[in-house]
Amino acid sequence: MSQSVKIEFAALGSLHAEARKAAGKTKGPRALVIFTNADFEFGAATRDLIGDGGEALIRKAATAAKFKGKPSTALDILAPGGFSADRLLVVGVGPQREAAKPEPQNGAAPAAIKPVAALTPADYATLGGFVIGKLGRGSTATVIFDPPRAPDDGEAAAAEFALGVHLREYRFDLYKTKKKDEPDENGQSEITLAVADPTAARIEAKRREAVAAGVLTARSLVNEPANVLYPDEFANRVKELEKVGVEVEVLDEPAMKALGMWALLGVGQGSARQSRVVVMRWRGGKGSYKGKTQPVAFVGKGVTFDTGGISIKPAAGMEDMKGDMAGAACVVGLMQVLAARKAKVDAIGVIGLVENMPGANAQRPGDIVKSMSGQTIEIINTDAEGRLVLGDLLWYVQDKFKPRFIVDLATLTGAVLVALGQEHAGLFTNDDELGERLIAAGKETGEKLWRLPLAPAYDKLIDSKFADMKNTGGRHAGSITAAQFLQRFVNGAPWAHLDIAGTGMSSPASDINQSWGSGFGVRLLDRLVSDHYEG
Repeated sequence: MSQSVKIEFAALGSLHAEARKAAGKTKGPRALVIFTNADFEFGAATRDLIGDGGEALIRKAATAAKFKGKPSTALDILAPGGFSADRLLVVGVGPQREAAKPEPQNGAAPAAIKPVAALTPADYATLGGFVIGKLGRGSTATVIFDPPRAPDDGEAAAAEFALGVHLREYRFDLYKTKKKDEPDENGQSEITLAVADPTAARIEAKRREAVAAGVLTARSLVNEPANVLYPDEFANRVKELEKVGVEVEVLDEPAMKALGMWALLGVGQGSARQSRVVVMRWRGGKGSYKGKTQPVAFVGKGVTFDTGGISIKPAAGMEDMKGDMAGAACVVGLMQVLAARKAKVDAIGVIGLVENMPGANAQRPGDIVKSMSGQTIEIINTDAEGRLVLGDLLWYVQDKFKPRFIVDLATLTGAVLVALGQEHAGLFTNDDELGERLIAAGKETGEKLWRLPLAPAYDKLIDSKFADMKNTGGRHAGSITAAQFLQRFVNGAPWAHLDIAGTGMSSPASDINQSWGSGFGVRLLDRLVSDHYEG
């Protein structure tokens, strides 16, 4: 894997006299990046920098290239006259100037003007990814972070921009023995962000660097092949978090049997690889070590490979099932972030690591297993295995830690992909406040959620003739009945379930992610914690 970028911050004021010269000081081609909008406005510092001649050059080139300054578009001017830079990259960014209010006609009230929405942190991260994508790997550039409509917090916005650069630069090439020979493709990108207050921007960026590292950890775990990342190896990698202060406990099969986790153990009994549960704890809140705090808890499904078991999946696309542990990867990445940025919170992370294989000892349709909660489950389909893993984990967490809330993440159902595609993860919750906070965090980070219902009528679909419940309710409302199953194991604790089957793996390329594994959920849950649960 590789993620090679160096980001520095400089003062905008220092560039007014030196920028054109400075743009050519570094070895190799250097680019100068500025921002405009659909009205071809520039920030004050940018106008001072480019001058009337530079603005005329840009307008002439824009006309020739039919560049309109719209968001996520760019005008690339090579060897721009009057600049020492080899490239001038003019990037469109919203929002544009607010329209003037129309005069009332014949005494009528003027038409309402829809307010221009401010850019969100996710927009600035996307902008950073877009810019580094246009510049190319191994580029050297100065970015004049002076949008035509100044953000409320310029330094925080610049830090989000830097986060987007880090996320875009990641690629997973660990197993490629032949790398591209072009130096630009394998070199380190060097980006200087010119901002009003470099010191404040560096402080803001430090936290985002921790977030980026956690996301990239999650991506790399998802991208690993299953012959390398099996349950025991996954657990060993989580132990690395002890270096940043996370407490890590690994439960082996005898420990799980002693706890009565037979639902989880049943999933892995057909595999030659033994199952594991990993319990992580970050004690950053006041009184955490004295047991005086109520932790927040995150639970992740970690099926390191899912054949479907005896209810085996079709061969086409089965290779993607190495990513059926994206929920667990997210929890690991999140715990890394919380520890690295010294979050003032007591947090629990628990992941269940299994391999679902059709071995001689594999679980069969029709089997009945007893969960840790004491509830019995009839196995209808061995490919509905993730909920069995999560059921035991949810009961374990609520019983042992008595958390303020539990959020679980799982690539749980194909049905959520049918319903929501790859734009939103499915959200199910028994707590409206928690749900609203998660949705808000999703909007801020761009990791969007869509709430789906829970109701007694759906719950009846998983009643069993032979046991307390069955592990699938049939084809209808598949994501909902899976969530109803999970709700039976939270024992009334505030809880939310995120079905990330469409967002956690096989991700479509975007401005901030060119990787198969997305690391979805790390930024979302870090934002949830920082906005509401630290202190």
